[in-house]
Amino acid sequence: MGNPRGFLEVERKEAGYRPIHDRIHDFGEVEQTLNSNDRRLQASRCMDCGVPFCHWACPLGNKPPEWNDALYRGDWQLAYELLTETNDFPEFTGRICPALCEKACVLNLMEHEPTTNREDEAAIIEHAFGEDYVKPHVPERNGKKVAVVGAGPAGLTAATRLNQKGYTVTVYDAREDAGGLLRYGIPNFKLIKSIIDRRLNLLREEGIIFEFGVKLVDSKKKSADDKGEIAANIQNDPTLGKDKTVTIDKLSADYDAVVVATGTPTARDLKIPGRDLKGVYFALEMLSQQNRKLAGQEFSRDELVNAKGKNVLVIGGGDTGSDCIGTAHRQGAKSVTQIEIMPKPPVGPDDPKNPWPNWPRTLKTTSSHEEGCVRRWNINSLEFLGKNGKLTGVKVQEITWVPNPEGGRPLMKPAKDPEIIPAEMVLLAMGFLRPQQPQFPANVFVAGDAASGASLVVRAMASGKDVAEKVDKLLK
Repeated sequence: MGNPRGFLEVERKEAGYRPIHDRIHDFGEVEQTLNSNDRRLQASRCMDCGVPFCHWACPLGNKPPEWNDALYRGDWQLAYELLTETNDFPEFTGRICPALCEKACVLNLMEHEPTTNREDEAAIIEHAFGEDYVKPHVPERNGKKVAVVGAGPAGLTAATRLNQKGYTVTVYDAREDAGGLLRYGIPNFKLIKSIIDRRLNLLREEGIIFEFGVKLVDSKKKSADDKGEIAANIQNDPTLGKDKTVTIDKLSADYDAVVVATGTPTARDLKIPGRDLKGVYFALEMLSQQNRKLAGQEFSRDELVNAKGKNVLVIGGGDTGSDCIGTAHRQGAKSVTQIEIMPKPPVGPDDPKNPWPNWPRTLKTTSSHEEGCVRRWNINSLEFLGKNGKLTGVKVQEITWVPNPEGGRPLMKPAKDPEIIPAEMVLLAMGFLRPQQPQFPANVFVAGDAASGASLVVRAMASGKDVAEKVDKLLK
């Protein structure tokens, strides 16, 4: 604890966002950075608690007191070394993690002004890249091979951990590049893709082999088109190759171990009348296409999912819905409305149902919401309305939730008469279905969202770490 009075003398200071009038016209990252002196002052606020609840709350087991102390003292290289002991990709979590550690910080309990761990983390890794602290490390090979299926955060974490233990690792992915939802789901204004490319170049230098456009299929099925895909693609993603397939049985025979980290590819659908109207899309149809366009891919006019000049309705109140809002603004939407079937979360820093140090499920206002959006809760969607095959609006109804006399999930009851929300585009952002994995051979392990269902990037990375240890234990 470099400055025992830091938390008393220094107020929390966040880097903040670029001005709205500036950022909505491009897909550059919205978050700004503090200068090095201010960043060190923010690190000095860490109290080095006797019981570090930040460490307890982090799925990766990060140790903010240690690297915040090194950062405050100006030893950026030590801070980098301490940070990367537990976190393989701080440049990802430092940008998009909701910072479970900050909500568990004792300063959050006392004053609702926790240490800026997430921003400190991002600053440390960017400084490390800038000062050339980050160097490839090619380990001595142990003669064993591991296949990782899925190049999202869980798969990449498992791959890099196993690679550093000496295994020859080959990563397969159904898409044309690595990153999973980091690349094809999260917009560039939150995570610019050059950050992913920088890390992938390092992983290649360290010896990891990548094979793209390879779809994992069930060996019991006749072909990839026979509904036998094993959680290997984003739903309705037309860019996936159909020619190259691989089965678990073959991978299990060819490699000493296999890690399946294919995420949660199936989005939750809304099967109400009018679902087939043109203008109703899954959120990732828009988000993945926009990211691909920014990467230089071209799409025909009929393929485009674009919000320009349209009234956009986002159904779903989570982070994916927020990403749709920000993307719609940048595409030139006429208006954006977001509805959620669940009640409005508590407003304020405290959540009575999840007291500190647990994660508070309170109302979250993102940078995308700040850019302009009508938000409504307790809204049930009844029917998509259209004319000549094209969407014109959505019939919705305000509802209320009442206790179920038989227990279990509360019951939904109408609260007002149905109404129509005008919309030429609807984006379904209601989450993802948990994959149902088949029985795998003994040397096959499942990691990340493919095992747990949709969750946070930081939890997927933690799962990748855990599975890498299990693979190593088996093969030893």
